Amino acid sequence: MTSRADVDVRPITDSEFADWNRALNTGFLREPTSPEDVLDARRRHFVPGRRLGAFDDGRCVATFRSFPQELTVVGGATVPADAITNVTVTATHRRRGLLTRMMAQDLAAAKENGDVVATLIAAEYPIYGRYGFGPATSTAEWTIDVPRTGLDPRWSGPDDGGRVDLVDGQDVRKLGPDLHERLRRTQPGAVSRTDAWWQLATGALRFHPTWSEPCFAVYRSADGEVEGMAAYTADDRWGDGKQPLNTVEVKWLIGVTPAAERALWHYLCSIDWVVKVRSGWRAPDDLLPHFFPDPRAAAVTTQADWLWVRILDVVRALEARTYEAAGTLVLDVTDRGGLTGGRYRLEAAPDGTATCGPASGDADLALDVADLAVLWLGDESAVRLAALGRVREERAGAARQADALLRTSRRPWCPDLF
Repeated sequence: MTSRADVDVRPITDSEFADWNRALNTGFLREPTSPEDVLDARRRHFVPGRRLGAFDDGRCVATFRSFPQELTVVGGATVPADAITNVTVTATHRRRGLLTRMMAQDLAAAKENGDVVATLIAAEYPIYGRYGFGPATSTAEWTIDVPRTGLDPRWSGPDDGGRVDLVDGQDVRKLGPDLHERLRRTQPGAVSRTDAWWQLATGALRFHPTWSEPCFAVYRSADGEVEGMAAYTADDRWGDGKQPLNTVEVKWLIGVTPAAERALWHYLCSIDWVVKVRSGWRAPDDLLPHFFPDPRAAAVTTQADWLWVRILDVVRALEARTYEAAGTLVLDVTDRGGLTGGRYRLEAAPDGTATCGPASGDADLALDVADLAVLWLGDESAVRLAALGRVREERAGAARQADALLRTSRRPWCPDLF
């Protein structure tokens, strides 16, 4: 067996991209060889220098990719993030430290570049905690039993003066980016979308040969302003007696007002032949069920962790967000990766802003950097983590004070998969 030292971990060259792509496809259980147009699209849009590979005797056996991103924090500010994706290790090369080596290289470079955090969507839960990542947002999916909603089956449009229109991909690429910018400036946990994201979502750019075009719906308010947008597909299922039993699958739905969300969900539940709507990934405290006369028509069918965050700079991370109350908290942060551990004093002012810096003396709370990430976006309780043994109170009542400072009235949410 090849020793760990014999496996070369490094950024790939353009000539190695096809081999790297084969390893990526294999790791995600896809057909190993991509069509040339798909391969060319990935090659052009993946950031050079941020595609790592592990090579054993010239063959790629592990993949890792990152790209620049912005993450919205509590209060609406954004921080630069190192977004990590396309992580695979071929089954023949497990337990050789390949992911650890690739992760260490990438996080060190991100820290050097000035990124405040690293982000990823974890396919498997146990992997990333050992690298300092914590599950900072959750997601839920609802399945809507359309006949049970109590909606008027003759619904033909919103009653607030707005309207829902069907549009094409070109319209989405024109209208979507500004709409999403408005959303992410108010939604903690949201991340930036590149031009390539909108091209991929509308088929102008294709990373997968099996992409199929969805339908697109736009909600405009009474004054004509675009306030919501959705992409969806439908299956073709019929029961006995030629009874239509179709299900709509929502690919994504964003709205900057509750009125926009309500109108789009009502539209989706009004489509002829549709008896079920699967919501796609939504915020865990989404308003969705309460848009219907019978909220029980929307049943949670999936609930899970979503965006994982790894803090690279404790001071900048804590100063970037706002706080629900004033107070001082001294945190003793353990970071096994050696990137940002230490003792820090957080001082939150009455106006919601805060300052943070190195501290001496006794700490109030002791915790791992992964658990700090879980608390940072406001989705978890320090009291709960203390009960689990993941946060240690060095001063009685410190966990409750942390909750008063850090918790938010609405839960953070990341609408994107990357």
